[in-house]
Amino acid sequence: MTTFFGKKETNVSERSTRKNRDALHAVLQPASWPRPKGFANGMRARGETVFVGGMIGQDAQGRFAQGFVAQMKLALENIAAVLKEAGASPQHIVRLTWYVRDMDEYLGDLPALGAAYREVMGRHFPAMAVVEVTRLVEPLARLEIEATAVLPE
Repeated sequence: MTTFFGKKETNVSERSTRKNRDALHAVLQPASWPRPKGFANGMRARGETVFVGGMIGQDAQGRFAQGFVAQMKLALENIAAVLKEAGASPQHIVRLTWYVRDMDEYLGDLPALGAAYREVMGRHFPAMAVVEVTRLVEPLARLEIEATAVLPE
């Protein structure tokens, strides 16, 4: 079990799944490493790859959600909408890269962030990186998220 945003999760196996070659999406967890909280160290996937460019918390009318958590949720919903065009869903995501304007804003309310994340992603925690950046193309954007998904063969 891992803890993600204050909630216990079970997506990380007790040992590495690298030997299980039949699984389409397998969490890779070296046996001697501590289990990560809220992400996977690695994922193994087989199938058709879908790359989703950086999504921000802006709706189809160009309006930005108010606040970091709301923008994060909308960015994930936008990723889900792009994935749907490929016949995929958030469960097919194997990697997320988050670019945040302010790491303190990201860390500021992890329970609310986790709840909003789970509303879109469920209890699926792919390989993930969070990077603080000084600027994004859209001045009102608080974060931008890229995704890589793999559809089963």
